[in-house]
Amino acid sequence: MKKRVVIFGDSNTWGYDAATGGRFNEEIRWPMVAAKLLGNEYRIMEEGLCGRTTCLDDPFNEGLSGLSYILPCLQSHSPLDMLVIMLGTNDCKERFSLTAANIALGMRRLVKKALEAEVWRDKPNILIIAPGPILKECELSPVGKNMGICSDKSYEIAKEYKLVAEELGVGFFDSDKYVVMNDIDFMHLTADSHIALAKEVSEIIKNSLESKELKA
Repeated sequence: MKKRVVIFGDSNTWGYDAATGGRFNEEIRWPMVAAKLLGNEYRIMEEGLCGRTTCLDDPFNEGLSGLSYILPCLQSHSPLDMLVIMLGTNDCKERFSLTAANIALGMRRLVKKALEAEVWRDKPNILIIAPGPILKECELSPVGKNMGICSDKSYEIAKEYKLVAEELGVGFFDSDKYVVMNDIDFMHLTADSHIALAKEVSEIIKNSLESKELKA
């Protein structure tokens, strides 16, 4: 059976294209580019949803809590070899009134639930990705009416996620130095950033699963 990996995220995993308001195609979206780079031995399950949070119910939109959906998602794709999570951008929305440390607690809840799920082929194997920060210009853009004051805390998420990853014994990757946000809404990845992120994460996935095989 192919190595099975779920990539669980928000609009930057779904592939939102700010220039069109639609979705990047499979040749650009980073989970699908990673799948191509990894080759036929891997089955990548693309689980991105616009607006998804770590664990928060949005008062204006239904079904966006990652915590509520993570278990059936993992069960439907099991048995799993690895889970990659990139969330936190939507938790920065002003209406949720969270600090970066609060957002990390949401990620902690999500990861703990995944660790305890009976979905793993072998042992749990999870990678937390800290998303690229939201640029300050976002707050003055049209999307800023929805996001509110959101930028500053987004720059603090990576260090908080790293602490969670160390506590729970899971992988951590800070995407910041590999990605750039577009100059339209200042919070979604450029096409080039999808490709760059795919290259980095595919190597992490490959190294993680191949090292497990060597230890077996």
